[in-house]
Amino acid sequence: MAKRDYYEILGISKGATAAEIKKAYRKKAIEFHPDKNPDNKEAEAKFKEAAEAYEVLSDADKKARYDQFGHQAFEGGFGGGGGGGMNMDDIFSQFGDIFGGGGFGGFSGFGGGGGQRRVKGSNLRIRVKLTLEEIANGVEKKVKVKRKVQAPGVTYKTCSTCNGTGQVTRIANTILGRMQTASTCNVCGGAGQTLDKKPNDADAQGLKVAEETVSIKIPAGVVDGMQLKVSGKGNEAPGNGVSGDLIVVIEEEQHEKLQREGDNLHYDLYVSFPEAVLGTSKEIDTVTGKVRIKVEAGVQSGKILRLRGKGIPSINGYGSGDLLVHVNVWTPKTLNKQQKEFFEGMLADEHFEPKPESSDKSFFEKVKDMFS
Repeated sequence: MAKRDYYEILGISKGATAAEIKKAYRKKAIEFHPDKNPDNKEAEAKFKEAAEAYEVLSDADKKARYDQFGHQAFEGGFGGGGGGGMNMDDIFSQFGDIFGGGGFGGFSGFGGGGGQRRVKGSNLRIRVKLTLEEIANGVEKKVKVKRKVQAPGVTYKTCSTCNGTGQVTRIANTILGRMQTASTCNVCGGAGQTLDKKPNDADAQGLKVAEETVSIKIPAGVVDGMQLKVSGKGNEAPGNGVSGDLIVVIEEEQHEKLQREGDNLHYDLYVSFPEAVLGTSKEIDTVTGKVRIKVEAGVQSGKILRLRGKGIPSINGYGSGDLLVHVNVWTPKTLNKQQKEFFEGMLADEHFEPKPESSDKSFFEKVKDMFS
């Protein structure tokens, strides 16, 4: 089943401001909140759907990637950010403050609990270098990541300040009467637990650094600088918190012979003067291996041969780009006496006089055709 458009889910346009996005999400979240719709699976699904949309559209970087690539920007084994892997704990830990003010601060987390939220560990960021061939075909990379994990033997206890709820309530007298407000506990950070015992090699939160091998599935068609996310592979959180995410930044390695331009590739093919006159066949590199192409007799320098579908697959799944082969006739700079005499004899030969045909396009027309 196709995923719904995030803007459609929140009922906003692409040009909506950050404030409008937040307002639209708050409206949907309140409408479908579990406390208002107990045991309603449809409302719960819409609540999660709205939170998933807000997670992307409220983040400038994720929103830019979504606007450019759609849901495909977050697929290929990467959770969150459109991956559909959000649960209620994720939602309330990240967006619980969306209900602050206006009389909605009393919503409990999920299922009428005491307002405790699960603290999320910090994200980690790594760069992964990919060859053009790996980008064209998609690849699975195994990388070693140093991340914080809960140390063996660490124990936690209920926070005495908030009694495990993760929140503290205050009652204030106002002109409207006595008002009750709730805020995150400043002792446990909303986790409802504090550190009890820890081994010597753990930090103040009961965490230690460990190295782990993480498998990353990278879809075909990614671009240099794109950021993908592996959910739950960042630093762990203390207590019953949820792990942060591993942010993977794509770095494209320069190919020796191919130049990338969007989903299209460019290749400079050099032929000798005799080959240009008589015609030839040449073996060239592509991202899927070598192919042999035919160069017609009388080819002109600047001719562009288009190999359709031999470029980079679109990350949106709309086919692949093309490989544009630019023919360059190589003119020798030095000649021996016999060669020089031959070409001097051809100066008066009408077959060697330039005779552009109406079908021969100018340089600017060729460039225009490349982008049409």
